[in-house]
Amino acid sequence: MHIRRFRDQYWERGEAGRETPPPLAAALYRLWLLGLLLKLIGSSWDVAWHFKWLRDELAPPHMINTVGTVLVVALTLFHTYTGYGADRRALRLMQWGTGIFLVALPIDLINHRVNGLDITSWSGSHALLYLGTAIMLAGAILGWRQHYPVADRWRVPGLAALWFFFLENTWFPNQHQEYGVLEIASWDRGDPYAEPILLQFAADQIGRPVDREAVVRFALPIQDWVYPVWGLVTAALVLVAARRMIGRRWAATAIAGGYVAYRCLIWPLLAGVDFPLSAVPLFLLLTGVAVDVALLGRVPAPVAAVLGSAAVTGLGYGGIWAQQEWLSAPPISYASAGATFLALAVLWTAADVALRRRGTALLPALAPSPVSGTR
Repeated sequence: MHIRRFRDQYWERGEAGRETPPPLAAALYRLWLLGLLLKLIGSSWDVAWHFKWLRDELAPPHMINTVGTVLVVALTLFHTYTGYGADRRALRLMQWGTGIFLVALPIDLINHRVNGLDITSWSGSHALLYLGTAIMLAGAILGWRQHYPVADRWRVPGLAALWFFFLENTWFPNQHQEYGVLEIASWDRGDPYAEPILLQFAADQIGRPVDREAVVRFALPIQDWVYPVWGLVTAALVLVAARRMIGRRWAATAIAGGYVAYRCLIWPLLAGVDFPLSAVPLFLLLTGVAVDVALLGRVPAPVAAVLGSAAVTGLGYGGIWAQQEWLSAPPISYASAGATFLALAVLWTAADVALRRRGTALLPALAPSPVSGTR
């Protein structure tokens, strides 16, 4: 009955950016959060799964992820057909992101069939999945800012949640090293996380017996500079964008802290069902603090970019070192700190310049949104 009433009231062809009733906009974007949450849970479990067993397309984490993907695709189709809840720019991002993700899925399946295990998170097919998800999330973020009811108490927390999902997506490939370092530790203890069939398969791929070198090649095949350079640069840029859009002090710290808290929460859950564990990036909280402090006050944008980049680099590398000494963290190349600082400073400054040239500013979350119905 409710489905029929909804269909009769809203299922009609319309142009993107049409005026959207506030209850409908709120319902649509809460469903976005649900779909993305399912994708998050499925992908988090999937990483641990791949460090224990051979790949299986019908594994439970894949199925949970699929349910979330189906919901996100259905929402994109609804926005496309009815025009409700998204202006042209947000809708195009949703469509392109969803399209890239759906194209990447069969490519990833073929890649696994041809290349075997391909456990690394850094493969080309996986990169397409991350890219599609990032573009899709950008559309959802813009749509939320444009259409979610201003007076609704979930407007700011929901926007922060979308940026949390964006941060998680960019950080996701780094989890390979975070799981890998503990996989090697489990081998050294004589109680490897990975099942014998997985270790044998990984060793066969490189033509070695099942020994420590084979485990290292399986668990940490990525250069040591990748983890800090990719992680700190992309995380800082995401947090800068989130802080500016949300317009609240300590927004970046809250989002980074939320991600760290999520990883800490799933750690005992995975341990309780005997899945591999990961090195949680606790130092990422320091990145959020550095971004928030850099954007406090009226420091000129170029100065904030340079000082913020220096703080992120110093605290990030220092935090990784501390975790290596007292807890656990992936091996890194400390010589890459200069590249991290330079890349972040240049990209942060370039983003500031691009915004100024366009003459636009990211709107604070509590400011009245543009008139619904504009295109």
